[in-house]
Amino acid sequence: MATTTSNSVLPEAALKASRAALSAALSDQEASTATTDADQSLEAGEIQEVDMQAQADQIRTVFSDPANFNVKHPLFSAWTLWFDSPSTKGRNLPQTPMSAFPQTPGAQTPGAVGGGWMDDIKRVINFDSVEEFWGLYNNIIPPSQLPQKANYYLFKEGIIPAWEDEANKYGGKWSIQLPKDKNRPHVDRMWLFTMLAAIGETFDPSPNGNVNDSLITGVIVSTRPQFYRLSIWTRLAPGGAEDDAKLRERIEAVGRHFKMQVLGYQEVQRLAGPLATEVEFQSHKDSEKKGKSVRKIVV
Repeated sequence: MATTTSNSVLPEAALKASRAALSAALSDQEASTATTDADQSLEAGEIQEVDMQAQADQIRTVFSDPANFNVKHPLFSAWTLWFDSPSTKGRNLPQTPMSAFPQTPGAQTPGAVGGGWMDDIKRVINFDSVEEFWGLYNNIIPPSQLPQKANYYLFKEGIIPAWEDEANKYGGKWSIQLPKDKNRPHVDRMWLFTMLAAIGETFDPSPNGNVNDSLITGVIVSTRPQFYRLSIWTRLAPGGAEDDAKLRERIEAVGRHFKMQVLGYQEVQRLAGPLATEVEFQSHKDSEKKGKSVRKIVV
């Protein structure tokens, strides 16, 4: 039976969704094949014998054959990649090697805010499988090569990467800011692992097993003249009330997972320095209070 390769460079947490999807896909394919064969050759009362090993030998996953795979592994949620950059204002194509993307819908975009910024952001592609994700990732420019002031936004399908969206307006974001000169060799790996943790639903595993209960709405990487910024957006943000204790605990767990499992820092490691920040959480409402004292959670 085909599985993920043992020498994968991805962290265990990042492969969790892929393995679960692979198991489900194999089970579905085996059940489907058995049913088809039975319909064609069995007489009433006969029991079909299935050669499971022969079926498994015919299955090629994206992990074993990236070009000729024949099994798709569904993700827990569908996702949309968005892009904007000063160099794409007024255009319908992001600056990537891929040759053809549909124009970003206007009025049909769910929850869109009117005019201005939304006129420039481009919806690149929707995807809902492991294979589609890797096809996308292998054909877009990595963050280290993007122009200044460019952004990739990876959000769950139907959620606009804006504070005004219904899914975001009561939430906040974890973010880290890293100096460009020291982190250019690392930012592509950090962004990849951030996306994998998002689509693998490992940032906030639901205690009820329902992925719709996840706090995570999307992740962002931004390039600026002197630094990179990685962010994780959440549906909710804790306030000062005592009944927010459980929510704060979940939010802090997201931040610790981001810092240690995704970015690879030690729990007690301090990161701040020139142009850098710690891994910090801030509500969107507090982020609007420019020049004022705001509350932050730091891990």
